[in-house]
Amino acid sequence: MNTASILLQNQNFVMHPSGVLFWQERSTLIISDVHLGKISHFRKFGAAVPQKAVGQNFMVMTGVIQHFKPTVIIFLGDLFHSSVNKEWQFFEKWIATLTAKIILVSGNHDIISPLRYEDIGVQVSKEIIWEDFLLTHHPEEREGLFNFSGHVHPAIRLHGIGRQSVRLRCFFRTKNQMILPAFGEFTGNYTMKPTPGCEAYALLGDTVLQVPLKETKRRRRF
Repeated sequence: MNTASILLQNQNFVMHPSGVLFWQERSTLIISDVHLGKISHFRKFGAAVPQKAVGQNFMVMTGVIQHFKPTVIIFLGDLFHSSVNKEWQFFEKWIATLTAKIILVSGNHDIISPLRYEDIGVQVSKEIIWEDFLLTHHPEEREGLFNFSGHVHPAIRLHGIGRQSVRLRCFFRTKNQMILPAFGEFTGNYTMKPTPGCEAYALLGDTVLQVPLKETKRRRRF
């Protein structure tokens, strides 16, 4: 497995192929847009999604937690896709196995009562400011702070010979911001448009790979 390291505001971060980000100095794992419950929600309305897919997110999260051994886990919103369903029971049991402090930065899909999260030991917050960093669900710009966010489900399209192309989930970094890829399955992605000075770190199998970007040129109109 090949991770990628990056230095931001004199702090060290590790990007993992699953889409999570590990803040070394604070022993903190940052995860965005898991969308637990979405598979059960789809199945309820007749979508042909295999039942075994329900456990995939939990299995991968457990793997990265065992790898990094964080003392804090922060979910950057949209942890649970909708109202309580069968996957909430899996979530409660999974949370009970963890020793790390768990914080949820609430997102637009997080409609489950914060009291229910607090009952199982999950702290809920609108945002987090630690040192020079602002952690939110929606991307934000705030003077003097570097923003970590989710919500967008960023991806980058890579082009090959001829008309061949592939779209990959990515960490998308600009001067004062990094948008994390969606962690959950069946979430969809949004293809980012390169801007001056941006960087993209694509998730390719078990590798995080920085990819060269070219700013999109506007066509002249005559």
